[in-house]
Amino acid sequence: MAVWRLIVNEGELYWCMALDEAMLQLREQDKIPNTLRLYRILPSGVTIGYFQRVKDSVNLDYIREHEIPLTRRITGGGSVYHDGSGEVTYSVVADISDVGEDVLESYQRICRGIVYALRIFGVRAEFKPINDVVVDGKKISGSAQTRKKKALLQHGTFMYATDLDKLSQCLRAPREKLESHGVSSIRDRVTTLSEIIGRRPGLSEVLEALKKGFSQALGVELKPSRLTKEELLLAEKLIAKYKDEEWVFRK
Repeated sequence: MAVWRLIVNEGELYWCMALDEAMLQLREQDKIPNTLRLYRILPSGVTIGYFQRVKDSVNLDYIREHEIPLTRRITGGGSVYHDGSGEVTYSVVADISDVGEDVLESYQRICRGIVYALRIFGVRAEFKPINDVVVDGKKISGSAQTRKKKALLQHGTFMYATDLDKLSQCLRAPREKLESHGVSSIRDRVTTLSEIIGRRPGLSEVLEALKKGFSQALGVELKPSRLTKEELLLAEKLIAKYKDEEWVFRK
């Protein structure tokens, strides 16, 4: 069985996004191994997809009023509220050949980690193309991906106890998208593990389920490890990009 590196950590929004990009660059150069990172963003923050327009994706007035950090990802996908006390973000940085040359195939394989983690809690979830995991039609996890020549980065959410009212205040979605899912608001479109099982699981319980879920989905052994000095240095250099308004408001 192949062995992947496991990193479990937390940090502020800009550093977390910078680190994901640093890991992708260094995996492309074969300077780090295939890695699963599980992390919390503290304090809570908002990210938007690479191709999104800020005004269409978030409630900027609300975010600014409540001093919620905002940045743009290098991955596609939609806007995300990262709840520091109720959501775990995962990132997979790996050689494309190890997770699937076909984009949809790779999404399905990686997102299966979330599906299997939910099974541990007795929850039946399903992967819904191209990048969601849903329970009874409601989204509990969304993912986004970007690729280089040989390596990819896929990261996504696991909403175990996200404040959905705050999420719905922070984010916007086109009416057409909501209607396509048969709902009239973002709040009606999403759910959390806590909402489904009627209790709030602890962070350690969630992390253990995610480790088992991704290990099963990827068919690998996860070996706890630490970030390299090169990763940390590159991430520090990249932080400025994620704080730069020219990057955040490029669309």
